Formats: sequence, structure tokens, C-alpha cells
Amino acid sequence: MTPWKLPLIVAAIAVPIALSFYFGGPGVGVSVGALVAVAIVVIAVRMRPREALGHEPSAAAGSRLLVVAACAVEEAGAVAEIAAAAAPAHGALATVLILAPARIGFLDRWASDLEGARRAAQRSLVITVASLAKAGVEAEARVGDEDVVQAVEDQLGSFDATEVILVSAGPEQDPDAAAAAAELERRLRPRFSWIETAPSQ
Repeated sequence: MTPWKLPLIVAAIAVPIALSFYFGGPGVGVSVGALVAVAIVVIAVRMRPREALGHEPSAAAGSRLLVVAACAVEEAGAVAEIAAAAAPAHGALATVLILAPARIGFLDRWASDLEGARRAAQRSLVITVASLAKAGVEAEARVGDEDVVQAVEDQLGSFDATEVILVSAGPEQDPDAAAAAAELERRLRPRFSWIETAPSQ
């Protein structure tokens, strides 16, 4: 952080609180202070490091394909694209890992009900793995973090992918996945592609 930014941040935090105490009294000041604190926490939680993710692909390591299934993959076109990416290179099939983010709904989050999201992710994995198996692609499967980018980042720590494919509904049906695709496009060192497909019904 550049030196001149810190005083501005401190002023942005302190000035509204001080003015609230001065003009509105202790009640208003405490309320504004609480709102500022909540805003700081929300911003801190939403911020994530923007460094590059993964490693530059190495031909010597073989092909390792990470498929992020934001929805169940059973559409023929999507399955064919993944099968083509996993096709033999230099006589060896790619190692394929299917990752399904456990995407938690708004009400489930407030109720701290994570099991529903995990069950939905596991169903998505079963459908995806079965669809790929029919196309001759064997894959391992894991449930990941609800945040697509975080799920990819977590998985790259143990699975050094040479290519990452995100499969999701389009931007209108799944704007979160579209935002994740844009960020992954910017940050991933391995090759990245996004397959838009209709979500499983």
C-alpha cells in the first residue's frame, strides 16, 4: 500500500464517527461506528489476493485436467468438449479431477444449513462423472468451497492442473459463475476455458 493511502483510509473511518458523535450524540455515534465496523468486515471478507493461480503447464508432467462443475454436466456438447480436452496426449490419457463447489443459498447461509449444498454438489458430481464415463473419461470427484474461484485455488494446492475448465449456466442464469470465469481468465497460469451449458433440471 502506498504511504498516502493509509491516512485517507483512517480519515474515512474516523471522520464519519466523530461527526456523528458531535452532531447526533452518543447514540448516533455508536450506531454509525457499528455500521462502519460492519462495512470494514464485509470489505475485508470480500477482498482476496489477486496473485496468479497455479503453475505454468509443463509438458513433462503430463496433462492434468481440472473440471469445475458449477452445474451437473450431462449435455452432450459439454461432455464432448471435456472428452476432447482429456484425449490422449503423447499416448497417455489426462488425469481428470471433477470439482463441484458446494454453492449455498441465501436462506441456507442464514440458517447455517450447509448439508443441503453439499448434497446438491455430490449429486452434481455423480451425474457429471457418469456422463464422462460414458464418453470414456475416468475422473476423480471432490466437493469444494462455495466460492468457485476459492474452490479452484484450494484444489490447485494439491492438484497441479495443466488446464482448468469451468462448466456452468450462462451469465443470465448464473452471474456468479460468469464473474468467476472472468477472474479465472485473468489469474490462472494453466490454460482456462469456460463451457456454458444448461443446468441440470
